[in-house]
Amino acid sequence: MNVLTVNLIFSTLVFWIAAKLYVFPRLRELQPRIVLLPILLLHSTRHLGLMFLAPGATYPGLSSEFAYPAAFGDLLAAVLALAALWAVVNNWRSARFLVWVFALEGTIDLINAIALAQLHGAAAFMGAAYWIPAFWVPALLVTHYITFVVLVRHWRDAGR
Repeated sequence: MNVLTVNLIFSTLVFWIAAKLYVFPRLRELQPRIVLLPILLLHSTRHLGLMFLAPGATYPGLSSEFAYPAAFGDLLAAVLALAALWAVVNNWRSARFLVWVFALEGTIDLINAIALAQLHGAAAFMGAAYWIPAFWVPALLVTHYITFVVLVRHWRDAGR
């Protein structure tokens, strides 16, 4: 069994339990902005996915077919999160749309990176970057789910 897969699954479970205990019970009473601002701030740090391209952060032999899409997909997600964050903070009419764009790209990027990591055996070459899929990706997956719940169920007014 792949240890990284076990870490990813268990960390996702822990973040899911935290969301079930602390976030979901309060979603109806919180404004979308209050829920989304910390999520967008968290995802704004996804530029750290560029570690997959940094010598010393990974071991030699990490597949470029995994590393480049994962790194640049994360960078794009960070830029989109910052744009959505700015729009939400300033209450722009485009805020909801920008959060949707961020959420879709960010989720697709994570699913793609997980699939590419499995396909190209990336776990053996993660090095110091191991914490990204073992800890950070699960937090990102759960917060993307929360974002979709807010967008679909709790953010009714597109102009807010």
